[in-house]
Amino acid sequence: MNPSKSLITVIVPVYNGEKYLAYALESIMAQDYKLLDIIVINDGSTDKSAQIAKSYPVRYSFQAHSGLGAALNHGIKLARGDYFSFLDADDLWVKTKLSRQLACFKNDPTLDMVFGKVTEFKDIDGKKSRVTSLGRGSLMKGTMLIKRDAFFRVGLFEAKWQLGDFIDWYLRAHEMKLKSHILPNILYKRRIHKSNMGKRLRGERKDYLHILKASLDRRKMGEI
Repeated sequence: MNPSKSLITVIVPVYNGEKYLAYALESIMAQDYKLLDIIVINDGSTDKSAQIAKSYPVRYSFQAHSGLGAALNHGIKLARGDYFSFLDADDLWVKTKLSRQLACFKNDPTLDMVFGKVTEFKDIDGKKSRVTSLGRGSLMKGTMLIKRDAFFRVGLFEAKWQLGDFIDWYLRAHEMKLKSHILPNILYKRRIHKSNMGKRLRGERKDYLHILKASLDRRKMGEI
């Protein structure tokens, strides 16, 4: 597989994301790597997310509201790419994200996945300001580019978690010893606003404890 000529599937799940979706899609279109298979999964939105998605050259699919994990898995099942990447509908990519990551795979074909750094910016009632947290949260789903076969070695996201779908997936990947690399470059811009999922679902943070316990249980079983 030649990384410089590979198709990348980009999966964008959206739920009532009309306010920011166009900005997210524009940041994908602005990538300096153009061999893209862009899929928008509408997770039962009741706003104008569908109309916005359909106005872009993407593959669009609707599902009844089932949560983020189910939406991601829906997109994975439709994916055609040699690599997979993910972007939340309220966030942005730096235009060199994919090209920088593909260069890593070209330099080291044994890699399974590549991450990058994150910066955050506030967007409260349309007022934007920068958050001084450069380099935060490198191991995020949105910064990852992963080989198709490596993703499927780990398996789909666990749809039962309201929060922590990626934490659960990454712990499984770590247990399977997938080889990763973290670029020092900022590749992802995370938008902080009143409707961030982590804020809306604060009551579901107990999921994190269950996820960590499941990982510890798997490791104990592996030691027997």
